[in-house]
Amino acid sequence: MVSLDKQSADIAMGVDKALEAKEGEMSDEQIEAIGVGDQGMMFGYASNETEEFMPYPISLAHKLTLQLTKVRKDGTLTYLRPDGKSQVSVEYDENGKPLRLEAVVLSTQHDEKVTQEQIHADIKKYVS
Repeated sequence: MVSLDKQSADIAMGVDKALEAKEGEMSDEQIEAIGVGDQGMMFGYASNETEEFMPYPISLAHKLTLQLTKVRKDGTLTYLRPDGKSQVSVEYDENGKPLRLEAVVLSTQHDEKVTQEQIHADIKKYVS
């Protein structure tokens, strides 16, 4: 069965325009070049890149979200809420070996009173 529906207005309101563009830190064109939004196409396969037989980028993303959950549940970051997600992009060399991290995106639901600066500092300190 295939079922496609329009994105809800509530989700679209949060992701149609990036925070950096809203705050004037980046132009819409720069944001578009990054290609981050609240949509994606996922696929999976077994790989010998990691102990858990998952591709390296997925393994890293899973570890980040597990740590995000840990610091929320153990009270380290009391302002976090349950909805979080991560995306890791890895550049590979010509032999299929990881060369470097291209991008790491970590998004989390949080209390409305906490600042972006505080979230960034805490995520860097306690999650990454």
